[in-house]
Amino acid sequence: MGIEAILVFLIAGIVLVAGANLLSNAVSPKSDNSQKRDPYESGMETIGPTWVQFKVGYYLFAILFLIFDVEVAFLIPWAVVFGDIGGLAFIEILIFLVILGLGLLYAWKKGALKWE
Repeated sequence: MGIEAILVFLIAGIVLVAGANLLSNAVSPKSDNSQKRDPYESGMETIGPTWVQFKVGYYLFAILFLIFDVEVAFLIPWAVVFGDIGGLAFIEILIFLVILGLGLLYAWKKGALKWE
């Protein structure tokens, strides 16, 4: 695969994304109603500032959950074909689990798993 193929994929990706955005803006209905800009929370008027900052720990906790959730997506197919793939694949999955374990240990030591 040469540089030409990479450029074709890059240009095609840019054109498709830009085209989808332009088509969405052209076709979607527009409304200049002031209520559209109001934040919605159970239909009641908001009290106080509507832009509330959340602790970064919540996002970090969510990212860690996704990482270990995706780990299962790799482990299940591996476990299904474990008998057919041999010992080298077992060593590779152990390396994968050790790296994830080190990441979990690092997050634990940094206090990312404390829910406060």
